[in-house]
Amino acid sequence: MSNLATYGAVQERSFDDLVTRHAPLVKRIAYHLMNRLPPSVQAEDLIQAGMIGLIEASRNYDPSQGASFETYAGIRIRGSMLDEIRRSDWTPRSVHRKARMVADAMREIENAEGRDARDVEVAESLGMTIEDYHQVLQDASGARIFSYEELCEVGEVIPTEGSLARPRNILEDGPARGLEKSHFREALGDAIASLPERERLVIALYYDEELNLREIGQVLGVSESRVCQIHSQAALRLRSRLSEWLTDDEI
Repeated sequence: MSNLATYGAVQERSFDDLVTRHAPLVKRIAYHLMNRLPPSVQAEDLIQAGMIGLIEASRNYDPSQGASFETYAGIRIRGSMLDEIRRSDWTPRSVHRKARMVADAMREIENAEGRDARDVEVAESLGMTIEDYHQVLQDASGARIFSYEELCEVGEVIPTEGSLARPRNILEDGPARGLEKSHFREALGDAIASLPERERLVIALYYDEELNLREIGQVLGVSESRVCQIHSQAALRLRSRLSEWLTDDEI
């Protein structure tokens, strides 16, 4: 066997080893995402998409870039799953519209008052009862309205038609792309830090500690459905505060 063929065989085994060792990572990410997706989304579909991301990661990983393989693969796996979710958007357009109305109302109230918009204020602004407002949050929780993961990986994944929020400018190729991406991440970090304490805690427990909604409810002493509402409200509040970075699609 030639040296070239031998090298190729070694490389192939290395790829296979990476895929085999990190296959459990695909399942972990899939089931974490499943915690906030409706029953119509099948874990098997996410796992299949995630495996494709893992295989691509194993072939494209460059250790000289500094990131560990697990970190790099996690981004690619999650991105592949988000692509799969976007390809089959199950959410009625009315849910997207109502969620956008909530985000717009939040922005108007916060600009006028100089503080966080309260539930009752947003509901009153929209002419809703507080119960109807909470139902909008509940409905929006499973929608592809505003994804923290997508924003954290901006430039890696691009929402398709039907998305309420699409990062602009920073998705365009060009010499300023890296700088724009860095500025957006900084803006996102500032927006998260400015969230009301309970919303910020839910975001941290869900995305950093990777607790599911039921576990977060136990920590906060509230129901799982209430955690779902808080998470949705935090996402919409972030969307309202990052409006200068986002462009709304007509839906």
